[in-house]
Amino acid sequence: MAGSVTRSQSKRKKAKLSNDKDIVVDRISNLPDSLLCYILSFLPTKEAVGTSILSNRWKPLWTLVPKLDLDEVNIKYKPLTHIVYRILALHIAPFLKKFSLRIKCGAREYFHVETCIYTAMMRNLQQLQLEIVLNNYTEEPFRFPHRFFSCKTLVVLELRERIEIDLPSSFEFPSLKILSLIRVCYSDDDCFSRLISSCPVLEDLSFEKAGIPISKFKICVPTLKRLRMKFRKVDYELVIDAPALDYFEFQGDLRNFNFLKEVTKLVEAHVDIKAVDSYDNRRIGNERGYEIGYGDRVFRLVKELHNAKFLSLSPGDKECLDFRSIYPSIFKNLVRLNFGLERCNWHVLQALLQVAPNLEVLVVKKSYNGENKLGWMEPLHGPTPSYTPGYLLSHLTTFNFHQFEGSDREVEFVKYILKEARVLKTLTIKVTGKLLKESVLQKLSMFPRHSATCLFTVESIYC
Repeated sequence: MAGSVTRSQSKRKKAKLSNDKDIVVDRISNLPDSLLCYILSFLPTKEAVGTSILSNRWKPLWTLVPKLDLDEVNIKYKPLTHIVYRILALHIAPFLKKFSLRIKCGAREYFHVETCIYTAMMRNLQQLQLEIVLNNYTEEPFRFPHRFFSCKTLVVLELRERIEIDLPSSFEFPSLKILSLIRVCYSDDDCFSRLISSCPVLEDLSFEKAGIPISKFKICVPTLKRLRMKFRKVDYELVIDAPALDYFEFQGDLRNFNFLKEVTKLVEAHVDIKAVDSYDNRRIGNERGYEIGYGDRVFRLVKELHNAKFLSLSPGDKECLDFRSIYPSIFKNLVRLNFGLERCNWHVLQALLQVAPNLEVLVVKKSYNGENKLGWMEPLHGPTPSYTPGYLLSHLTTFNFHQFEGSDREVEFVKYILKEARVLKTLTIKVTGKLLKESVLQKLSMFPRHSATCLFTVESIYC
């Protein structure tokens, strides 16, 4: 009897659970349009349009999203007119916050590209991202139309690849704060400088130049806060007048580089120099790969960054014979240094450690294998600052060394850090090759150290 009652109760519970499962409440669809559109704005337009098949409730929502993100790089010309035009025609948002178009096309399709962009701009466009990938690289680049330079609402402009900038006689981007120009073409040498000088509230500038040389870049923007640059296989002269700069990033070939004013507000800087044969062929052919004037160019750039709190520096694989002159500059604000170590730049690292009395974190990433003749040497060659003995590494708490191979120079460097860093808390060594973690850890523990509380960590990495 009891068993019968139990089975009956079990059946009723299962029936109840079954009924509960049949009642599914679609709480997402009951959210207001504004919130659903906000959610859809994080999706590419193609996926946002796909939600229209869910129900009648979702069918019109994508047309209200103030963002269009179209990647048509793998679609031919006919779908462009049928798809992009159709999307623009159906889209009924009162304004466009962002219009992104990445398309592969030829010169015959430029008219359609221009029409799409113009349609977007007529909706008080705030952000434009445009990338042109040509069917045939020998074709003329897409010329950014003059009428687009009159857009008063544009806050972000990002142009990439085969686009030519040819400026009208007069124009202004009164609202533009972020400008990105990646491998675009310029109609003349003054075009770049004229463009950025016509952006009175510009705060963020990114540009990359490769291949075709341009004689001079001038960046004169009092409001500029963030600057990112990349030069590849191109000769140039660069002048920067940006006193409000707080973030600086440079990558590539280092040529004629000049800051007109001190960047006193600088907080973070990243410099990754890729040394190549100079265009004027002024080289001395020796085993060190020394290039006349190279060290001076590196020094002048790094010296301008002496106010930075965070510095990431890879000075390249050419020897900087004249880098010792950095001593007059004191990096008193520097608390973190990430250093890319090459065969010929150990002394650059030495020089920086001599002039960074408040350094707290040091990360060294070695980019070569094997021993070299220009490793760590103590004492440091050349003149040293008078304050150095009492302050050198006195604030260093963290030291990381990547790709440690156990060479004599590397061992001497680690010993030096342990001896000088009086408040060191953590020392992390990442070893490569056949080095055993245990043997490295045992060797480290035998070195004299100034800090009794330092924690050693040895990790294996595989390159």
